[in-house]
Amino acid sequence: MMFRDTDHAPPWPDEEGPYVALIDASSDLEADLIAAYLDHIAQTVTDPITRLRIPPSRRQRRFTNVDPAISERLRKEDDPLCVPLRVAWLAEEHEGRRKVRFKDVFIPGDPRDPNILRAHFIKTRYPDRVRIVMGHPARRSELEKWWTEPSGRTVADGTTLGEFVALKSWLSLERAERNLRGLHYKVPKFLMEDLFWSRAFQTGIQRLARSENKSEKRMGQRTRRYLKEIAAQHSPYVIDIVNGITSAMIAAAHQNVDYSAEKLHEIYQIGDQTPLVFLPSHKSNFDHLVFQHVLYENELPLNHTAGGINMNFFLIGPLLRRSGIFFIRREFKKNEPYKFVLRQYIDYLLEKRFALEWYVEGGRSRSGKMREPHLGLLAYVADAYQRGITDDVVLVPVSIAYDQITDVSAYTAEQRGQQKEKESFLWSIKFITGLRSRHGNIYIRFGEPLKMSEHLSPTLDLHSDKGRLALPKLAFDVSSRINDVTPITPISLVTMALLSQGHRGFSPAETIDILHPFVEFVHERCLPTSTSVAMSTPEQARAALEQLVENSVVTRTDGLTDDIYSITRDQHLAAAYYRNTIIHFFIPVAIAELALALGFESDEMLEDSVIARTLALRDLLKFEFFFAPTEEFVESIREELARYRIGDTGPDDPVEVDRQAMHPAKSPIVLRPFLEAYAVVAETLVLEGNQPVGAADLKKRCLKMGEQMYHHGDIRSRESVSTALYASGIQLVDNRGLLSCDIESRRAFQRELSSILTALNAITDDH
Repeated sequence: MMFRDTDHAPPWPDEEGPYVALIDASSDLEADLIAAYLDHIAQTVTDPITRLRIPPSRRQRRFTNVDPAISERLRKEDDPLCVPLRVAWLAEEHEGRRKVRFKDVFIPGDPRDPNILRAHFIKTRYPDRVRIVMGHPARRSELEKWWTEPSGRTVADGTTLGEFVALKSWLSLERAERNLRGLHYKVPKFLMEDLFWSRAFQTGIQRLARSENKSEKRMGQRTRRYLKEIAAQHSPYVIDIVNGITSAMIAAAHQNVDYSAEKLHEIYQIGDQTPLVFLPSHKSNFDHLVFQHVLYENELPLNHTAGGINMNFFLIGPLLRRSGIFFIRREFKKNEPYKFVLRQYIDYLLEKRFALEWYVEGGRSRSGKMREPHLGLLAYVADAYQRGITDDVVLVPVSIAYDQITDVSAYTAEQRGQQKEKESFLWSIKFITGLRSRHGNIYIRFGEPLKMSEHLSPTLDLHSDKGRLALPKLAFDVSSRINDVTPITPISLVTMALLSQGHRGFSPAETIDILHPFVEFVHERCLPTSTSVAMSTPEQARAALEQLVENSVVTRTDGLTDDIYSITRDQHLAAAYYRNTIIHFFIPVAIAELALALGFESDEMLEDSVIARTLALRDLLKFEFFFAPTEEFVESIREELARYRIGDTGPDDPVEVDRQAMHPAKSPIVLRPFLEAYAVVAETLVLEGNQPVGAADLKKRCLKMGEQMYHHGDIRSRESVSTALYASGIQLVDNRGLLSCDIESRRAFQRELSSILTALNAITDDH
């Protein structure tokens, strides 16, 4: 085979020989192409070029297949320059980008790794898609030094110099080919060779074998199996296919994905030097695919995203694994080998600066608001940072918000007591077919990144009294920053307005009047919005209402003079879901209102007394919302009081507020569902008398009690009948020791909530 100057080939290194060409060829055709290139180079250099084949990186490879001639050649006295070479096959170009399209699935095989017939066809018909790539050359002395160094994540003792050189050649060629294909194909392709055979991993196997009284061989097999179970296996072919499917799904269900490409690229510039950990909110099963789509479209490396092992089911699991998800078991506290493998995997990704991603809430929010953060993987990352695996880690809070989501009907059913549907292939088909109706826009917003070094000292013992608080504080800070950038959408405001009016229906013009004070609230406080939320005309309100009608959250009744819109029967929880996505912005004013109302009853209106009541309410709701530190929280309450205060009074004067200016009251809209749910928990606890009760049993009884109290008129909000809200209430009573205490303590809690609800009802009736 003759080499032609028109063949796309790299220039030969401008360094003295002798040379060792390390040829990574998957077929005789590839070997011939590289041989023709080397024949051409041999005519231009004076030093000899030794040609040696290494195991092909695109085929089944094992260290034992490394040609012994490589080690023999490298043992000679000279110091040759080792030059890795490979043939890269490119996908067909479409609209300026080389990628596999969904229709290419019907042509067997990956065009980037063609079989012999397809390879000859591409070489003959499309020679511009065939490239020779060269890895970074290195002297034998450099490679031998890396091979023998006693520390670091290098290949373990027991491997030959030839095996080490083969691995380094693969890694170097992978980087070179990535520069040709694009950064969004940056993947750890040689995980078993680069991680499993590292000294750190092999030393850990020896330690585990001793501690569990097992042979090193059996422990090696077990940990290797765990690594295969956990690790993502990125495939550029599957990445392209999955993105094509995702693009079609987004187009079918949503109008647009709204985000700042400039902000995203700024964040990834940080990732050039420091590992990134993206921590998004979790509203839908669509979240991962949407965020991956955004990274792909911006030609950025795809994240390694943690997913529950429950998602690793037929067909979908392999696709997700090959597009970037690594799977973790739900429970493995007593499995030390599993924990070791997961820790090593996280260490490896951080050290190689592969971006990580997982949901700080642990699971999807069923109520719409942010859930309490889970610390599991964050603890692994913090541990890696403290052990010096990386100098720092940058945590990136991400809000992924939707106008509407297809999951909301399932969430509503679960809150009514139905079992969560198990993930399966059939379940995935149902999810995809549910995307046929329009759900508006998707919004991705990035919160201010946090450097781990500014929140955790490398010497801080995370198991000490002080250390145990550091990680939760960091996680809560991430969650708060997500809330801070979550955009207020027209849908969320409309549902808040409709829910504030009970069961009544309204025309678009009337909806505008109801919305006006909420819109003013947003503008006065400069809160983040998705688009303009002014909705100053009936047509704008009608557009938002019709979106809700399309997904059966709202019902339209055709009238003689105008259409009337009302929340559909049994869809109050669905409407509340969208309202709850922005509820955190209204919490300070709602708590201030309720604290004032409680003061009206007791005639304690000094500012310090009002502040004390807000702190008590904050403590009551601490498992429900993310509150700022005490000083910041108190300052926000003082600011809210100042907005409505009458006259220029001092802190020692009674607080007098303009109640009309506070209209409409926010506390009944924002706080009633949660406080009434807590009242249901309290009522159920009292019925247990002095008997201890388990959390799971209590939740089941609360659901029945909630239905009873709602239909009896003891509580006013249909949204209060919700297992998600009862879970937080049970967490609160458990924290107060009420699951196992006497009847009098439970009655005291019941009376506390009764007095709060009395004040809340008074606010509602006044307005």
